[in-house]
Amino acid sequence: MPSQPDNELNPDRQPTAAEKFRQENPEKYARLKAESKAPYRNLRKFVYLSLAASGLIGAFTFLMRILAGKGNLTEDLGSLALQVAIVVLMILAFRRDRPKSSN
Repeated sequence: MPSQPDNELNPDRQPTAAEKFRQENPEKYARLKAESKAPYRNLRKFVYLSLAASGLIGAFTFLMRILAGKGNLTEDLGSLALQVAIVVLMILAFRRDRPKSSN
């Protein structure tokens, strides 16, 4: 026997507040449901992008220092590698945080 909603089994039953909200605001309900499955996703994406941008600026700075011949080459190469690693890590974190496809 296929499952039936409680309202069809018991017509006297009043819909709950969640059911009313889902029927009255389907877009908002879907957005809240997605937020409950992945809390703070937009905040995390903003942080990933901000840190990646910071890493790119740092990498550009150290690359220009190396090309200009200013400072200590070994320290600058280490710092450049660190900045590039930060950018790569943030890109990987951003990609991992994508919503799962429903395939």
